[in-house]
Amino acid sequence: QVQLVESGGELVQTGGSLRLSCSISGITISRLIMAWYRQAPGKQREWIAHTLVDDTAGYADSVRGRFIASRDNAKNTIYLHMNSLKPEDTARYYCNDYDTKFTWGQGTQVTVSS
Repeated sequence: QVQLVESGGELVQTGGSLRLSCSISGITISRLIMAWYRQAPGKQREWIAHTLVDDTAGYADSVRGRFIASRDNAKNTIYLHMNSLKPEDTARYYCNDYDTKFTWGQGTQVTVSS
């Protein structure tokens, strides 16, 4: 069974930085497109970034230029480096396979204070 465990979220001030991690077990991610999603209170979960098998990445307009998605296939882990954080980045952050959604993990809460 595939398990997704996100970590690294915390309370941070506007302009700050965080690094989120997502540890995946039960499947090898080396051939998967892995993605980051977030869900703000009262809003639907949205895709924000993905990392391809060659470690290149794609981003939503809302985070492009500020966030960097990366992966370490040897550790079966993906990362989201978040810079220049804004209050509107406040959300619960999740990872998952981009194509075939596994059972969602608990996510990790990021709160950006103004």
